[in-house]
Amino acid sequence: MKKTVYFLMISIMFATSCKQSPKQSKNLKPTTTTTVTLEASTPTSLYEDLEGNPISLSDYKGKNILLNFWATWCRPCLEEMPSLLRSKAILEKENYIFLLVSDQSVKKISDFKDKNDYDFNFIRTTAALSQLNIYALPTTFIYNKKGEKVDEITGAVEWDSEPIITKLKSVQ
Repeated sequence: MKKTVYFLMISIMFATSCKQSPKQSKNLKPTTTTTVTLEASTPTSLYEDLEGNPISLSDYKGKNILLNFWATWCRPCLEEMPSLLRSKAILEKENYIFLLVSDQSVKKISDFKDKNDYDFNFIRTTAALSQLNIYALPTTFIYNKKGEKVDEITGAVEWDSEPIITKLKSVQ
């Protein structure tokens, strides 16, 4: 008990000695005059093509977007790609754009693209997946023509199955 009281007294004394009075803080001057705004420190785009050009989802306004987050090491991601490709062909007339997004290096994505016969728009994200609220792969976001996120699907899916095609065709 004595040790606890002693510790509390020392903590209070230390805390009060570290505080500055309002009078003292008036005399403090900033060490630099540079200001950083949120806009200046925030990247303008979360996505880029494999050449490093920024991409914005607003570039695709007027189209339905299937934004599929994947990785070359993710077995379920790779297993769903053939059905994604078939779904892309089925939904071609529905004004869909399929974007496959990875946070891996451009080299890894490009090597995968070169070794496989998947006709997708492969892009990469410049953000951490956790910043995008993605905690499992594959994860797919569906956006309507207005650019509104209308669905989120976590896990592998048979993208060319009748229920999924019907669901994707009904996106408004």
